[in-house]
Amino acid sequence: MSKKGIAILGATGSVGTQALDVIRAFPDKFEAVVLTCGSNAELLIKQALEFKPKSVVVTDPIQYKKVKEALAFQDTTVLYGEEGLIEVVQYAEIGIVLNAIVGSAGLKPTVMAIQSRKDIALANKETLVVAGELIMALVKEYGVNMLPVDSEHSAIFQCLVGEEQNPIEKIYVTASGGPFRGRKRDELLQVTKAQALKHPNWSMGAKITIDSASLMNKGLEVIEAKWLFDLAIDQVDVIVHPQSIVHSLVQFKDGSMKAQMGVPDMKLPIQYALTYPARFENNFERFNFMDYPTLHFEKADMETFRNLALAYETLRAGGNKSCILNAANEVVVAAFLADKIGFLEMSDVIENTLEKVEFIANPTLEDYLETDRLARLITKEIIKD
Repeated sequence: MSKKGIAILGATGSVGTQALDVIRAFPDKFEAVVLTCGSNAELLIKQALEFKPKSVVVTDPIQYKKVKEALAFQDTTVLYGEEGLIEVVQYAEIGIVLNAIVGSAGLKPTVMAIQSRKDIALANKETLVVAGELIMALVKEYGVNMLPVDSEHSAIFQCLVGEEQNPIEKIYVTASGGPFRGRKRDELLQVTKAQALKHPNWSMGAKITIDSASLMNKGLEVIEAKWLFDLAIDQVDVIVHPQSIVHSLVQFKDGSMKAQMGVPDMKLPIQYALTYPARFENNFERFNFMDYPTLHFEKADMETFRNLALAYETLRAGGNKSCILNAANEVVVAAFLADKIGFLEMSDVIENTLEKVEFIANPTLEDYLETDRLARLITKEIIKD
């Protein structure tokens, strides 16, 4: 395997920093050509000084100036905003784009990367939630690989290697259940931000941690899985597995099942996406059955955690509905983190937005972008009311 050039979109986040750990472990195999961030200028500067990428991109205007000044005497070019993201993913030196941007901001750079015939390592699930049909059509048109980085989708992907000719009957996306597993609605009325941010198994950013607590993250993963693996809606199920050891399962037409297992650590799915189809030896923690003599599974509670039910509803409706769902969710999570709305109110506001934004049955990329913009405006107006 020759040295592979990598663009890491969202290099300062949880996935991005772990991806750089993988690059550190295999310096003869990978090169960080591009690093990007939103507002964590200090960390991006440190990363740039260590990895010496061709370019960095900063999407926050104030932090952009700080990074530009800090790297003024380096060979690294400093670019700004969405235009910068779209430019760098086209670099000839890049073999794979790891998209770990949070939210729908990852959509346009993914489209441009695919059109530039770059393989995609996808940690930005919102890309497929917002425009899954369009994105997967582009993947097919341009003949690139879409390699999942989410642990659940990586698990499914790994279970399907060598099974290309065998039809899938069903997939089971596992969920930890988050910090509020087993609680009923009346027990969630006074949930605080601090409580919601305490995930039992995974260390993640604030937005995805809140999504995990509300089960919206699992809803988004259901939508992503439907498009990624070309499945019917009723072929994707969610099962709660509090230990987070079985990352997901695939059931084939003959009834046999495959599961991918391991300790809850994102480094393995990140490494597999970057090294695929090879598996490189590493020193990551190994799973020991004696540490987990019993594995527990239970049904997801879609009555209490309505976000998961809403995700299925938008999938069935089709068109731009999942795009509306995602935009509204990004706004309500920010509002919850700012103590403007309660935990259960998030679902109420999302449902209200879904009713108010115009439905488009066959959206174009421009339709998705406009839907995203309008849904955010309407959601903010609902919260103010």
